[in-house]
Amino acid sequence: MPIGRWRVSRLENEVSKQTESWLPEIHATTIIMVRKGGKVVIAGDGQASMGQTIMKSNSRKVRKLGKGDVICGFAGSTADAFTLLERLEKKLEATPGQLARASVELAKDWRTDKYLQKLEAMLIVSDGTELLVITGAGDVLEPEHDIAAIGSGGNFALAAGRALMPSDKDAETIAREAMAIAADICVYTNGKLTVETIKGA
Repeated sequence: MPIGRWRVSRLENEVSKQTESWLPEIHATTIIMVRKGGKVVIAGDGQASMGQTIMKSNSRKVRKLGKGDVICGFAGSTADAFTLLERLEKKLEATPGQLARASVELAKDWRTDKYLQKLEAMLIVSDGTELLVITGAGDVLEPEHDIAAIGSGGNFALAAGRALMPSDKDAETIAREAMAIAADICVYTNGKLTVETIKGA
């Protein structure tokens, strides 16, 4: 490599490192998934924060995929999550009705592809039968107790949801109440919810 080009490349790397050092961490959303009474519900709040600033309060991070037979939620970088959701939809088109297989294929690509490795997000998906959490570490996790949560306030929502599961409340009520508790505790979570429901197994 010519000396001039090497110096430019080195300078670009230094600028990149300095930029990364002062950029505030982005905290984005809490998502919970509950299966109960023949329904699966995914609920997500709308807050997206950068550092100590709320950038948006009504982000939509819960949606349906394909023909509406899969519901999902995501936490982390919105752009990264959209990239992953597009990949997941393509996997589902190639293996219709096989969410677990499509999720494993996505996780495999996410783990091994140099471009995808840089994406920072987590996905939570369900087709009514499978409940799965997909991570960039190559994991496809099936949660216990018919409930899972991800994101900044995920642990708070999960704890609240598990406590509510033995009650006679339905899946959506549990999801909403768990999210309300998480919003009271986690400063990166608000009460503006998006909720999607699908028929459960």
